[in-house]
Amino acid sequence: MKLSLLSMLVILIASPIWPIGDNPMVGDPFLIVNVKKNELAYVNDGEIKEVFKVATGKSGDETPLGTFTIIVKAKDPYYRKKDIPGGDPDNPLGSRWIGFNANDTDGRTFGIHGTNRPDSIGYSVTGGCIRLPNTIVEELFEEIPIGTIIYITDTEDPFIEIAEKFGAI
Repeated sequence: MKLSLLSMLVILIASPIWPIGDNPMVGDPFLIVNVKKNELAYVNDGEIKEVFKVATGKSGDETPLGTFTIIVKAKDPYYRKKDIPGGDPDNPLGSRWIGFNANDTDGRTFGIHGTNRPDSIGYSVTGGCIRLPNTIVEELFEEIPIGTIIYITDTEDPFIEIAEKFGAI
């Protein structure tokens, strides 16, 4: 009986469905953000599907670098700092929030979100978040499940090399 349970445990741990590490598997959605280029690459089904211009953190409020996990998603997010309800045209978070677990913030401080300032896209002007136009973040919101890995970097490495390094391609 003990051997049987031990064997099952080894098989389960070695199984490809068991989550091991911070790397996506080929075919899983994967996001790469380059804060120097203000670009986000959406990787899925083993290929880079699209690259979007984004706004990232300004000096002093930089977007955190590293490998994180998407842990919160919200439609019409509430903006706590200024008590602005979701859906309000003055809400700087736009129509969607895709939060990730940077700096132990439970996906509620750092995220990918829409914007009421589309002219800010392409610049380093945020409080650390990643901004996309609302139409694009709405599409991405539907494609990105909770648990998706996001890698944020400031290197000059091409997106394809990063995706290959992480095993997403």
